[in-house]
Amino acid sequence: MPRQADCDPELLQSVREVLAGCDGPVAVALSGGADSAMLALHAARAAAEAHRTLHAFHVHHGLQAEADRWQAHAHRLAAQLGMSCHSLRVDVSISGDGMESAARDARYGAFAQLAALAGVRTILLAHHRDDQAETVLLRLLRGAGPLALGAMAPDTVRDGLRYLRPWLAVPRARILRCAERYGARSGWRPVDDPSNADPRYTRAALRERLAPVLDDRWPGWRDILVRHAAQARELTLLVDEAARADWAGLDPAPDAASFSLAAWRLLPPVRQAQVLRHWLGLHGLRAPTAARLDELMRQLRGLHALGHDRRMRLRHDGRWIACVRGRVVLEPKTQVE
Repeated sequence: MPRQADCDPELLQSVREVLAGCDGPVAVALSGGADSAMLALHAARAAAEAHRTLHAFHVHHGLQAEADRWQAHAHRLAAQLGMSCHSLRVDVSISGDGMESAARDARYGAFAQLAALAGVRTILLAHHRDDQAETVLLRLLRGAGPLALGAMAPDTVRDGLRYLRPWLAVPRARILRCAERYGARSGWRPVDDPSNADPRYTRAALRERLAPVLDDRWPGWRDILVRHAAQARELTLLVDEAARADWAGLDPAPDAASFSLAAWRLLPPVRQAQVLRHWLGLHGLRAPTAARLDELMRQLRGLHALGHDRRMRLRHDGRWIACVRGRVVLEPKTQVE
């Protein structure tokens, strides 16, 4: 069990509170960077106090020359913290949504496989306040709409797994200070992924080029955006309640993979949009941009006029949305071209 002195009291308490609401064994996503390593450190302490089984999951993306070393580094840290580490190498197939999206999808797919092997239903993620603020800003710039500004939720479900983010309100500076103290005592060092500072990638460009300007002119911008995220999530709860009721009236398939086009067309336009967002969210897909949603609705309305047998397919977040025999269908991943 890690020493109490190695842990930050505020960070540890947040993890304790999250673990108290979990059932069964839990895993922590461990890349080897400072954020995930400190989450593993604090989770190891909290799990040991609660006599709870804890695993570490590491995903080897194979995108950097140092990936093998990072994998070994993660396993060493997990052993040092007294937990088992499970890793999986994935092939990242770059889609039209870009490298970052493809790597994220591959990572969540790997987590699902590792969780099945380890008997885990809950995974801790190390996203923090700075990540949340960046996500809000990126979604705003993508035109994803007001509800999407809720960004990352502290508690979400994807592919049947529960993902918890205990540090969404914590500034990254606090995590880094803890990492420096731990490294000074133990000799541990975080891995450094160069893509995190490569402006060819969208989030890195925001972090390296835009954030310094915002820091200089509006130093509190991260806290402001995080507050917007919290307010958007509150609004989302109300909208989701209405969307769930509308969804139930669309003759949905048991696996939620399809619904009735005719029933959808009976809804007012605003509710048509919201129930489509709800449907995509049920499958863990990103909220569509306003332009993407408008195009989907335009095509679905056009199908009604031209007949249900007219073939349409629209790509979203690595999946295809189609219409077959009067039903709007989300095609399986195996059919993605």
